[in-house]
Parts: sequence; C-alpha cells; structure tokens
Amino acid sequence: MKLSSQWIRDFVDLPVDDSRLAEDLTGMGISVEGISSDGANTVFEMEIGTNRPDAMNHYGVAREAAAFYGVPLKPIETSAAKAASNDARIGTTKVVPSRDTPPVANGAPNAAAGGSAKAEPFQRQSSPDFEIAIEDAEGCARYTAQIVRGVKIKASPADIASRLALVDQRPINNAADASNYTLWEMGHPTHAFDLDLLQGGKIVVRRARPGETLKTLDGVDRKLSPEDLIIADANRPVALAGVMGGFDTMITEKTKNVLIESAWFDPVAVRKTAKRHGLHTDASHRFERGADYGATPVACALVAQRILESGGGKLEGSAIDAVARELDQAPVVLRISQVRRILGSKLEVHEIIAILKRLGFELVPEPGAQPEFSVRIPSWRLDVEREIDLIEEIARLHGYNKFSNTLPGFSGAVIETSDAKKHAKIRSSLLALGYHEAVSLSFISHEDAETFSSSPVIELANPISEEASLMRSSLVPGMLNLLAFNLNRGTDNVRLFEVGDVYESEGDGTAEHSRICLGATASDIASNLSQGTLLDKSKNSTLDIFRSFKGDIENLLNAFDHKSLSFDDQASDYYQPGCSARALMDGEVIAQFGQLHVQVATKRKLRQDVFIAEIFADRLLKRRLREIRYVPLPKFPAVERDFSFVFADEVTFDKIQAAVNAVGLAELRSFLPVEIFRGGAVADGSFSILLRAKFQSAERTLREEEVAGWSAKIVAALQGLGGTQRA
Repeated sequence: MKLSSQWIRDFVDLPVDDSRLAEDLTGMGISVEGISSDGANTVFEMEIGTNRPDAMNHYGVAREAAAFYGVPLKPIETSAAKAASNDARIGTTKVVPSRDTPPVANGAPNAAAGGSAKAEPFQRQSSPDFEIAIEDAEGCARYTAQIVRGVKIKASPADIASRLALVDQRPINNAADASNYTLWEMGHPTHAFDLDLLQGGKIVVRRARPGETLKTLDGVDRKLSPEDLIIADANRPVALAGVMGGFDTMITEKTKNVLIESAWFDPVAVRKTAKRHGLHTDASHRFERGADYGATPVACALVAQRILESGGGKLEGSAIDAVARELDQAPVVLRISQVRRILGSKLEVHEIIAILKRLGFELVPEPGAQPEFSVRIPSWRLDVEREIDLIEEIARLHGYNKFSNTLPGFSGAVIETSDAKKHAKIRSSLLALGYHEAVSLSFISHEDAETFSSSPVIELANPISEEASLMRSSLVPGMLNLLAFNLNRGTDNVRLFEVGDVYESEGDGTAEHSRICLGATASDIASNLSQGTLLDKSKNSTLDIFRSFKGDIENLLNAFDHKSLSFDDQASDYYQPGCSARALMDGEVIAQFGQLHVQVATKRKLRQDVFIAEIFADRLLKRRLREIRYVPLPKFPAVERDFSFVFADEVTFDKIQAAVNAVGLAELRSFLPVEIFRGGAVADGSFSILLRAKFQSAERTLREEEVAGWSAKIVAALQGLGGTQRA
C-alpha cells in the first residue's frame, strides 16, 4: 500500500524528516518497507496488518505519528462539521420512526475526527424528497446519505488528481475522485449514485431476493444470492453493499444530481459477498476488516464538500443519517499492576494515561487500592478488545527499544517428550535415504477428502478458499501438491517426506492422528536402482521401482521393535493395483504405499509416475526403537542351497516365507527369492521362482548330511503349499 508523506503531514506538524518518520512508524508496527521519490512526492511503501484498517489511510497514519511524537492532530473539518462543532452528526435529520421500526439502544460512539458521533436510533429516515430504509440491521448498522443537486461532472482539479496518482489511483471524474480521495485520506469507503437514475425516491439496504441480478461497475452481470447484502432503490438492486456499485446508476458526464452514500456494513457480510462474486476492491478491503462506525457522517460531508468545490451545485437539505443499531465497544479494565508485570518495567501511571489518551482512548479511574481504569475504546480501533491489547498499545508507543533486555524468570528445564528420540530416528533415517522434509498446508478440499480418506471431516467456519475448506484428513493431497509443484518447474527427481497430524470429527469433538507421508518421483527412484536389482523378466521397470520404494519403507519400519513384518495387496483404491501394498507389523496395519493410481495421477496432471507412502505414526510410535547390539561375525563358513519351484499365482512370497519359518530351522540365516520367471514352459496362472537358503552356525562347521536334511524339510514345506520342484 502506498501513502504520501506530504499528505500525512497535512494533518500533523512532525518534528522529523521522512526517513526518521518511516523508521519510527515501523518501530510502532506500522511498517514502512520502502521510500520512493522525494519532497512533496515522497511515497511510503506500507505493509499494514489486517487488524489495523484504521491505519490504512493518511489520517490514520497521521494519528499514529501524532501520538508517538506527542504533537497535536489536526481534525478533519468540513463546512458542516465546523457548524456542528464537536457533533459529528453533520446535519442529521430527525424524523418520527415508522410503526414497524423499533428503536435501538442508545449509545455514543466516537467519531473519526475525535468527537462523539450521535445519530437518532431509527431504522428509517428521510428528507422531503428521499427516504433511507435499512431492512437488514445486522448487515448495515448505519447509512448516511447526502443529496447534491446541479453538479457539473468533469475532470478533477490537478491537486486531487496528482495526489491520487501518487498512491496509484487513476483519476476518473470529480465525483468518483471525491469518493476515492476521501477513502485514501480518512479510510472510510463511500459511493456516489446518479440520483436521477434511482427509482422510487428511496434507498433500501436489504438481502437480495431469489432471481435478482445486478450489472456492476465492471460491466459484469451478476446473479445475486439471497445471502448477498445489497443496496436497492424502490424496484431493483443498484450496488453490492461494501463491494462495488451498479453500472446502471453510475456517475457519467450527463449526471446532474448526486446521492452520496456513506455506511457501516458488517465485515462478514461484505467478505462473503466479495468472495462469492470473486471481487476484491479498495472498499471491500476496508469493510472486510472493520470500518469506523462513527466516520460515516464525516466521510459523507467530505465527499459532498469536494464535489461542491470542483463541480458546483448545492446541498439539498441536510444529511440523512439512518441508524439501525448502535455499535459501542464494551470498556476494557486496565490494571497498572498487569502493565508492569507483562512489560517488565515500572512505567509511571501518568505515562500510561498519557500514551493511551494520545491514541484516543478514554480512561475512567475505578475505585480500589490498586490503580485500575475502565478504558473506553475509540470507534476506529476494532482490534482492541482485551487488557493485553491495551498493554501492547502502551508498549509500542513507549518504544520497544526502551525496555531493558532481560530474560523471563524460569525455574524449570527443557523437557524432552517421550517420543523425541523416535521422531529423531524417523527423520534421520529418511534423510539418509535421500528424502527432504517438507511442510504442506493443513487444509484440503472436499474432493481431496473424498478421494484420499473415509474419515468424518472437519469443516472450516471461514475457509480461505474452496480448495482449502476442510482440515486435512490425509497428508497425501499436500504431498501430491508438493510433487506437482516441483515437476511443473523442471525438477524431475524429487523425494520428500512430511511428519504431521490429520484431523477428523469424533462425536461432539475432534481427534488428531499422527501420520508420516513419503513421496517420490519414479525417475528419482529409477536413477538410484543398483545393478543387482531383482528383475522380473515379464514385467516392465515399474515393478523394480516399486520394490526399491518398498525397501525404503522396510528400512524405516525396521528401526522399530517387532516380531514380524508382512505385506499384502489390500492398499486403498487410489493406489495402482499390482504396484502397491500394505505393511503389517505383528498383524497390525502400519503403512500403505505404492504407485499412485494412473487415473488419479492423470486427473492431477502429474508429469510422471509418482510413488507415495502413508505410515500410521501414532501406531508406530507406540513401539520401542530396536536396540543396537554388537554380535561378532561368525567364524565358520555359510552354506547356500537353491530351490527351484513352480507355484500358482495365488501363492505369495509371504506365504512361502511363513511356511519355511514354520519349520523352525535354527541355523537358517536367510531365505530369499533370486529370480522369478513367467511364460515359456511355465503354464499360464503359474510362475517359476528360484529361492536361496543360507545356513550357518556360530559354533561349528556344518556337515553335508545336516544341510541335506534341512533342505528336505524346506522342500516338504514348499510342496505343502502346492509347489512343484523343478529339476
């Protein structure tokens, strides 16, 4: 956001140059990231937090600077404002409410210029020729309007146009520019209608009705939703409240009479409407973050004055100020003891009072032994709600650099969680395997939740987008997004892992589960395949890649204590059949992994095959890490025997290995497949497998007859599975 230094200085006489001003504003939390040009054309590149809409304008920044340097802030004045003195009501017309319009609670919010804003608590107000009706009090708390007749629409004066250009705003005409200039000067959005194009002599603030449409200023015909807050005349919508005006009532060169709108709209209503229609405007940017309720009459009067100064004409009567409900923030109790405890500095009471008063807060002493105040919050500071917020205001105005560097008192010590070593082992193992740790968003879309999980989902009350509307129930969507991000930028060899939580609804609450997700591209795994990789001559290299990826999973899981680790082919349906598996540790499902299903990969436009793994970390972390024990290498030679068998396709290696282990041979050190063959002389539905057994004793050299006896037992076990031994 760009703001003009000279424009800020119009409201406050500052004792410092622009460089020092930028430095001090940044120290206060109103960040100046850069300065361009010089002199009257100096522009600050500002980064203002979303919680400070009051500072997204020149007067708001001037208010902050005046408070920091302890110098007076010049009030925003209009001809009507001067006549009304401190009453920011600027010509409010008092009328008798209609029977169906109940009065609301009285209040006295502060005006933008520092006075009190008072408006009659009625939902409907009018002038002799025009009426304002607020049908949705929740969506619109206040609506101020002013009619100007006999206006000449033309180009804005040079001083207005040049100032707007400094903040990257394109001049349009004197009426539109008066509204835009006021927005950048004091931060409150306004809008100007061509009065003669409004039908029925009235403005109605309401929700849209089914089937209504509106052509907005950008020329787009928009189908309205009953949830949209709109401005309407007697017959039709004429603007999206707080977002954008309508095309059919916009100011043109033919305009003679103008209705100026200045209102307070509910931030949630504006945000939802803007999001629903894909619009983001300077007005919606402010209203979404919270506008100043007390500023509506001041902004309306400023726009009217600038239109009169540039285009002539005259005001018709006084401003119409319709109030549907009063907005007045509850006072906050401030304890001096808390200020000193949290800031670690014994600030004097008079210093605290002076700082808060300079920022526009009103302090009323509370009775009691300890100094305590009831603090009234100004209407422009919607971000201040609690005592700690006030303490932060005191700290930033006092100056963070003025507090001594001290460490907070701490009598304990750093405590390592019970699973810290296990997490460290997981990370070190994966890093050693060539994976890089990544972090993805904790939100996913409905489509991803349906594809990658069957858990009950948790909806976000205010999602940032449709693609991130749920708390993630799986780490896979985020991992696939990370892989796609790299592939789309020319990085083909990628290995990533993420350790994080997934979320699901559970009864009346929620549950979190720890997960580990691995992701790798096929090209990266293939590039690391060794020359000795087991090859299935009847399959393509995808199976070899899968086996290598499976080895990574086994390597990680073998770091944890277990009696058996087996695999089956019951992975979820978003994995490619025949190239995926589940891992079972002592009969409990501990992971699933494999190639992403081709259809899923195609839909996500992945540029090559990818392999993913999901490890149920909460189950894995219940197990102890395997103890590393030193065992001397055997002094006696090993003996190997090969067995060639034909099995039906239904017989998996897990079944073969289980049958051999059941024999209970103490000297059997390993039993592994060496080669698999299909086709040729092997009948369809069968495969030939070469198995290698390794026998060894730590105490003696094995005799031939012993090995022959053990081999016979292995042959018998394999034949029991229906296998046929080949010569």
